[in-house]
Amino acid sequence: MSWTVYLSGEIHSDWRQRIEAGARERDLPLSFTSAVTDHDASDAAGDHLGAADQGFWRDHKSAKVNAIRTKTLIEKADLAVVRFGDKYRQWNAAFDAGYCAALGKPYITLHDESLIHPLKEVDAAALAWAHTPEQVVEILAYTTTA
Repeated sequence: MSWTVYLSGEIHSDWRQRIEAGARERDLPLSFTSAVTDHDASDAAGDHLGAADQGFWRDHKSAKVNAIRTKTLIEKADLAVVRFGDKYRQWNAAFDAGYCAALGKPYITLHDESLIHPLKEVDAAALAWAHTPEQVVEILAYTTTA
């Protein structure tokens, strides 16, 4: 059986590539999906719908267009990995984790120890917490091949 893993969260490090490379090296039966990870493209997703005179409306339109992809891919995924980095607040990642929880979709959080307290509710609903991409690969290997 092949599993689909949705990768959510911060876009400023190589965590996605490390998970995908680890899965390939172990020949795990996985495919990966993700939100658009090009920040500028994501911010401009709704620009073709017309000019917005305030930043709120530009963000509002783009968030809705991005949600078409995000919602669809999370619903189709077998599980998700939600990454929280230390440089930026990833409200979208927290939303994705909440959406997974509401759907009963299993998810793994990925973040360092400094974020344990701010993410306590997000982690409480997760089925695992990892602090390295390699730990995520170990979880994926166990759950998909054991």
